[in-house]
Amino acid sequence: MVAVAILAAGKGTRMKSDLPKVLHLLAGRSLVERVVDSCKLLQPTKQMVIVGYQGSKVQQGLSHRQGIEFVEQTEQLGTGHAVQQLIPHLENYQGDILVLNGDAPLLRPETLQSLVKIHQTHKNAATLLTANLPNPQGYGRVFCDGNNFITHIVEERDCNQQQKQNSRVNAGIYCFNWQKLAEALPKLSTNNDQKEYYLTEVVDYLDQVMALDVIDYQEINGINDRLQLANAYNILQTRIKEHWMKAGVMMLNPDSITIDETVELQPDVIIEPQTHLRGNTKISAGSRIGPGSLIENSIIGENVTVLYSVVKDSEVGDNSTVGPYAHLRGHANIAASCRVGNFVEIKKSSLGTNTNAAHLAYIGDATLGNRVNIGAGTITANYDGVNKHHTRIGNGAKTGSNSVLVAPVTLGANVTVAAGSVVTQNVGDGSLVIARSRQKEIPDWDKIKR
Repeated sequence: MVAVAILAAGKGTRMKSDLPKVLHLLAGRSLVERVVDSCKLLQPTKQMVIVGYQGSKVQQGLSHRQGIEFVEQTEQLGTGHAVQQLIPHLENYQGDILVLNGDAPLLRPETLQSLVKIHQTHKNAATLLTANLPNPQGYGRVFCDGNNFITHIVEERDCNQQQKQNSRVNAGIYCFNWQKLAEALPKLSTNNDQKEYYLTEVVDYLDQVMALDVIDYQEINGINDRLQLANAYNILQTRIKEHWMKAGVMMLNPDSITIDETVELQPDVIIEPQTHLRGNTKISAGSRIGPGSLIENSIIGENVTVLYSVVKDSEVGDNSTVGPYAHLRGHANIAASCRVGNFVEIKKSSLGTNTNAAHLAYIGDATLGNRVNIGAGTITANYDGVNKHHTRIGNGAKTGSNSVLVAPVTLGANVTVAAGSVVTQNVGDGSLVIARSRQKEIPDWDKIKR
């Protein structure tokens, strides 16, 4: 049985922001939410977030997460003081407690699972996650015997020069036997440089405390400023891209590509340079995305090409091509074997199979059948200044260049719209519609002008 407590009461002054540090976003999710997610393999019996500075904002930022209990730390007097606030909330609790920092978002769930397993297997009073850093500056040092049992911990500001040579550092991530921790917490003092209650001091009062070195020391990176936030994003991106390339995805110039953790890719997808995949995006086998494309919350079928284009909240069917310089948004639904070409925008519309809009068109609030051809410069005029209206185009219809379809309007199957027409009334199946002024020619106009 494991409970989780996340320390999220600090202000984070080095972020230079009015927003609490733990609410700053990293790849679409707040730092504290990422810490919550790192505990998913543990299935904790209790999840507590200790809040202080702008605590109501932190609570609001986590309001969509179920089962989180918030504990207030009215004064920020150190990590030990923060954990002391848990005592009335765990009065009858008999299990272990995992203490995490709300600004350490790179922890892998498997790492925390291993920490808890080591702790429970050895029946430790406490088990600390540690790391051997190439540059340990800024971290408290952990000193162990030959069996990885901790003898003492010294915060860096309290270290002497010899102690600073030790590269094993405290990650600030702990698993405690709660009953033993609760007995030790009242013994904490402020006999240190900061005059704060350090949680690390409880090691002096516990009988068996072990260190577990993390394999990838980058997991323990905390976020204190914008530079560290950017570095954390780069670390996440490296993890994500390595995962997908090992799974059969080809990336050309991976350093120029960004991919959210929520994206799903199939083997043989090719991601070209300067492409960015966001949100709940799924891309099927054989598709080629980019260069220079943004796909967000969209589903891309098999063997699709998206070139220099933006696709948001939309779906593109198998064997279709999008771009260059196309924009799909607002739940555009493109069926199989379609072409959405140069400088075409499609909003909240559906295109049937084998339908083409090759260039310079706007299709908004429309339903197009199969084998429709949209001529260059065609526009569905869907807004009357107050309301949006729908356009329907039947199978096999064709619009000439520079046509305007003024919604609400319906074109039947196999309709042909003459170039330059402004269509304001419904058109029956198989018709040719010409809705433009008759051409008039005045001879010798240049002489008349003179």
